[in-house]
Amino acid sequence: MTSGDDAADPVPGWRPDVLGPGYEQHTLPLPPDDAGPVVATLVRRVPAADDPDLGLDVLYVHGWSDYFFQTELADFWATQGARFFALDLRRYGRSLRPGQIPGFVTDLATYDEDVAAARAVMAQDVPPDRPRRLVVMGHSTGGLTLSLWAARHPGEAAALVLNSPWLELQLREVGRALLEPVLLADAWLRPAHRLPVVDRGYYTRVLSDTYGGEWHYDLTWRPERGFRVTSGWLAAILAGQDRLARGLDLQVPALVLLSTRSALLPRWDPSMTRADVALDVDGVARRAADLGRHVTITRIADALHDVVLSPPAVRREAYAATARWLAGTVTLGAAAAAADRAPRPRGPAPSRPRLPVRRPGRHRRR
Repeated sequence: MTSGDDAADPVPGWRPDVLGPGYEQHTLPLPPDDAGPVVATLVRRVPAADDPDLGLDVLYVHGWSDYFFQTELADFWATQGARFFALDLRRYGRSLRPGQIPGFVTDLATYDEDVAAARAVMAQDVPPDRPRRLVVMGHSTGGLTLSLWAARHPGEAAALVLNSPWLELQLREVGRALLEPVLLADAWLRPAHRLPVVDRGYYTRVLSDTYGGEWHYDLTWRPERGFRVTSGWLAAILAGQDRLARGLDLQVPALVLLSTRSALLPRWDPSMTRADVALDVDGVARRAADLGRHVTITRIADALHDVVLSPPAVRREAYAATARWLAGTVTLGAAAAAADRAPRPRGPAPSRPRLPVRRPGRHRRR
C-alpha cells in the first residue's frame, strides 16, 4: 500500500493528489509512536477564484477502514465560504505504509499530534491579522476522535459537525460493561492482537461501484470487509466512549447527522440500502446529548452510515440542513444565501474523478 504515487515519502510540501485536478496532498511527518515510524496526510481542495470566503477552515477526519475521497462534500463546504481540508490519519489511506497494521493506535489522544501537524500546515499562508475559524468534521470513529480532541483543546474549534459519529457501542452501556474487562486484559497483554472480522461486506455492497453502488474508491484503502481491528484499538474506542458518557461539556455548537434507523442484520436485506448498517443510531442519538450544551441532532430518513454517501435526495437534505445550521450558529446569517449555492448531488453515475483501483479478482486479501 502506498501514499499516492509511491511507497517512499515525498519531498515536503503540496503535491498533486490521487483525486486529480483541484486536489493536493501534503505529507505530515510525525514523531514515531510505540509501533514505529508514522506520517499523516493532509488533503486540500484548491480554492477556485469564485469561491466565497467567510474566513472558515474545515478539517475533516474519516472513520475506520476509510480515507478521504468525498469530493462532493468538499464542494459543499466551498459554497459555504470555507477552505476545505481532510486528514488521512496515521496508518490509514494515503498515510498507510508497507508493514504497518492499518489504523493501529492504543489511545485516541495520539491523534492530537496528527491534528496539530495538519493545523500547522493549514495556518502557513494565513495572515496573523486575519485568523480563520476552524470547523472540525468527523465521520464515525473520526467523530468520536474529534469530539474528544475538542474537549482536550477548548477554544480551538468554533464548531463540530459529526456525521454518524461512533459515540456509543452498538450494545450500548451494557455491552461496554461486559466487553471491557476481557478486552482490556487482552489489550494489556497483546495490544496488536487482531480480532476476528465481523464485517460481512454489506456496506461495501451498498456503496462501491464495483458491486453496483454509486461511489468509486480505492478498495485497498477501504477494503470490502474492512481491516481487522486490534485489541488495543478497540480498547481505545471503549475508553473514548466511556469518557464521553461522563459528559464532555463542549462549549461550542455541534451538529450530529444521523439516519433515522439502523439495519444491523446478519444477512443481506434490501433495507440496508436505506439505513445505517454500522451503528445503533438510536443509541448514538441518546449519547450525543453528552457532547455539550449546544447540540443539534438531525435525523435523516433513508440515510446511510456515511450520510454524505447516501442517495442524491438524501444527501441533498443533509447538505441543506448543514447549511441552515451553519448560518444560524457559526456564520450567523452570513452564509444564509450559500444554501442556494450548495452543489446538487449527482445521480446514480459514479463520482469523478475515478481513482486507480484493483478490480475484483486482483485485490489483495488479508
